[in-house]
Amino acid sequence: MEQQDPIFEDTPVNQAKVWLQENLRIIVSVFIVAAIASGIYSYSQRTQNASDDALLNKSGGTESLADNRDAAKEGVQGEVKSGVVVTPELSRETETSFVEQTERGNGSTHLARRALAHYLEQNPDSSLSAEHKVYVEDYLRKHVGFQGAVTSKTSIEFQKDLIKQAIEKSKTLNDRQLQNLKKYSARVSAYR
Repeated sequence: MEQQDPIFEDTPVNQAKVWLQENLRIIVSVFIVAAIASGIYSYSQRTQNASDDALLNKSGGTESLADNRDAAKEGVQGEVKSGVVVTPELSRETETSFVEQTERGNGSTHLARRALAHYLEQNPDSSLSAEHKVYVEDYLRKHVGFQGAVTSKTSIEFQKDLIKQAIEKSKTLNDRQLQNLKKYSARVSAYR
């Protein structure tokens, strides 16, 4: 009688080892895809939670999140002007300018965007595309004369004449320049 080596016996454990060795690449690939998918899901949840937290912090956390979203759309928390939510306590108008105060996460471009939204609320101009508006806010940011770091206590004054000048300059852009600005305007949710 011939004795079999225990390593080569056809036991369920040995069959599982053989199957695992034959299918290792597929198993590893499935784990990698699952890890990438869970990472993407986690990141999207984290981004959603951050925006939800921002809405809750803005209202003091006394209303439900859905109420905050509805209030922001209806103008209770802030007015929506040209796609930009404008909170009254952060914006002030004088006879010759708009004074915009930062809130957490804002920079000078955000303030220029709000000032432009205020201006367009009073002086509608349907000929301005999203690309024109991106040009205008960048022009304002560069020409407003503000220097230094933007903090939560920063207020920047945007002269109405400067905004009008920026709009007029934006209308002189050629097609190639406007096409170049499309990649930036696509990133601004207020202009979509």
